Amino acid sequence: MYKVRTYNQIAVAGLDRFPRQSYEVGSDIAHPDAFLLRSQKLQGIEVPASLLAVARAGAGVNNVPVAEYGRQGIVVFNTPGANANAVKELVMAGMLLSARGIVASMNFVQSLTDLKDPAEMSPRVEKEKSRFAGNEIRGKTLGIVGLGAIGSMVAEMALAMGMKVVGFDPVLSIDAAWRLSNEVSRMENLQALLARSDYVSLHVPSIEATRHMINADALAVIKPGAVLLNFARDAIVDAAAVLDSLAAGRLGKYVCDFPEPSLLGHEKIIAMPHIGASTEESEENCAVMAADQLIGYLENGNIVNSVNFPTLAMERSPGTSRITFANDNVSGVLGHVLSVLADNKVNVVDMMNKSRAELAFNIVDVDKLPCAEVIDAIRAVEHVIRVRVI
Repeated sequence: MYKVRTYNQIAVAGLDRFPRQSYEVGSDIAHPDAFLLRSQKLQGIEVPASLLAVARAGAGVNNVPVAEYGRQGIVVFNTPGANANAVKELVMAGMLLSARGIVASMNFVQSLTDLKDPAEMSPRVEKEKSRFAGNEIRGKTLGIVGLGAIGSMVAEMALAMGMKVVGFDPVLSIDAAWRLSNEVSRMENLQALLARSDYVSLHVPSIEATRHMINADALAVIKPGAVLLNFARDAIVDAAAVLDSLAAGRLGKYVCDFPEPSLLGHEKIIAMPHIGASTEESEENCAVMAADQLIGYLENGNIVNSVNFPTLAMERSPGTSRITFANDNVSGVLGHVLSVLADNKVNVVDMMNKSRAELAFNIVDVDKLPCAEVIDAIRAVEHVIRVRVI
């Protein structure tokens, strides 16, 4: 029986993925094999010795001590793309809100509480509506920073709305490149994108390399009057630099999903309370993907969408037992483990080995169930972090 401890409210569609005859799932599970969570911060929470995997129902994993878990052989999963459509639609809403003066016009209408006669309201509204004239987004240029699952969908949507799209992503994957429309012009650097974009939408992860990516230097070259949209992470944008650029008349507007005290009450800032992925569909998609990834790992050792271990998945060979092990990514470890198996007359039927940065992972199918002494010998191999027999 596998045990999964949940944090936060996980969508029922995700919880229903776990077969009840082989999984125990709940918020008070002792000795869990896995954690399934949304926003719960795991930093400082005791790590059970039984813990094998953590699945975050969402893209960001800054609430998970990823590196620390990796050193213990705990695989951390996220769900890239599961909330992409929800974020994409909110990006479009952000562009339209910034282009048409919608927020200010709605606030104006709500302020007309002194009018009691409907006949008075129409001429008053007609007289004042010119204050809220805006612009159409058709024909404007959208610059997308980060062309992964969300960025590529934003690009497709913008093209369908008649916009021109330019993009910048220094680490564009092959899969992302295949998804991307050939109508998107690739920029060589961030500065080139900022200089020609009427709207700039950010879709990069929050890591040290992207911290304050949009700073005073970047905003100094942004196209005058451009609108900056941040539905990625707050740390990517230097809020003080945004305020200075708005005051100087360089940046036109800032639309974000991450309010800060310094941003409130500014007429050129539209701030939302981190609702980018807050749709029923998104929460279900994330929960289902996270659950399926845990099941695949716990039952077969397969890894898909991990943020600390490589992607690898191998079909089970009929009539075999499976050994998986994580190790430091140094030479000789796999050879040593294979020697242990050979010395104990355990035949390898199929295997797969991949590495990612400082860690490596291995799946080995063998023709018979190894005895405890063989597994202990594998655990004793230098640089082996964790061993499982499935």
